[in-house]
Order: sequence, then C-alpha cells, then structure tokens
Amino acid sequence: MAGARTQSAPPDTRADTDDTLLAVRAAEGDETAFAVLVQRHAPALIRLATSLLGTAAEAEDAVQDAFLNAWRRLPEFQGGAAFGTWMYRIVTNRCLNVLRARRPVSPLEAAGDVPAAEHTVSPARITEGRDAVRELRHALDLLSAEQRACWVLKELDGWSYEFVADAAGISQEAVRARVFRARRCLTQALGAWR
Repeated sequence: MAGARTQSAPPDTRADTDDTLLAVRAAEGDETAFAVLVQRHAPALIRLATSLLGTAAEAEDAVQDAFLNAWRRLPEFQGGAAFGTWMYRIVTNRCLNVLRARRPVSPLEAAGDVPAAEHTVSPARITEGRDAVRELRHALDLLSAEQRACWVLKELDGWSYEFVADAAGISQEAVRARVFRARRCLTQALGAWR
C-alpha cells in the first residue's frame, strides 16, 4: 500500500541492551529506556552515595536528584564516557555539594548500628565493632568532601584511579594525592584501632 505508515517496533529495553543505546533512546524521550538505566545503575549509585553521605535517606535523595538531573541533561550525553561513569560523576558531584553544605562535623549519633553477624558474637565484640564504625565515620568527617569522595570510590568501592578521576572530573594525579592525604588522615585518626 502506497503511503501507508508502518509502525516501528517498540524499543528494545532488555537487560542486554547497551547503555549508550538506551541513553540515546531516553534522550529522544523514551521513558522506558531511561527506567531500564535507572534500574540497572541505581543500586550501585545508592551504595556510593550512602558511603559518601552516611545515611540511606540522604543517599536516596542524592541519587534521585542525580537521575532527575541526568534525565534533563541526556541530550548533552555524547557517549564519550560510559553512561555509568557519567552517572557516577553526577552522583559524586551531588554528594560533594551535600557534604559541603553540612556543618563541618556531624554528630556521632548519626552513625548507625553495625548489623549483627549471622553467627553468634560476644557482646564485647559487637560493642567493639560498633565503636570501630563510629570512629571510622568520625574520621571520615575529618576529611574534605573531595578527599572523602576519592577515598570511598577507590578504597571502599574498589574503582581504579582512572575511573575515580573520570567520576570526580579531575586528573588521576589529583585522585592519587587526595587518596594519599585521606589515608594519612585516617591512619592518624584511627591510630588506636591498629
């Protein structure tokens, strides 16, 4: 039939679809493609934000804000970096803004309890573990927001210096310097736990 319009197939949003393709589709207004990206990347980004901010509520807010920002900025996404790296950068920047807006030291009461191990542990070991977590959180509060972000990405999340540099938007040398200073500060602050 001449002039008949053919309907295109719905976008492929299966789990094996490439992030870049999904991002292109999302930039064109495909909400389903963006939902797949959110579902795919949100858990890791929430873990990152929780490590940086210390509370699940703030982490979820930061990641939600980051995804809203990403949705608005998708037409700018050129695919030069992986979509996940781009999101790490947005979440890291959002968390840095939250950390900078905080008072210099957060109260120790904000530190959550250490979850009990599945096996039986003595009350003394549980108390010692909680004390260690509180001290670590207190020591992390002594770091600058930038040092904390680099240290968490490198040491807790295990990312390479290259990835951390991309996520933080700085050079690898700057990442190495921040991680070094953070390690030195944490070593001094946690000296009693060695």
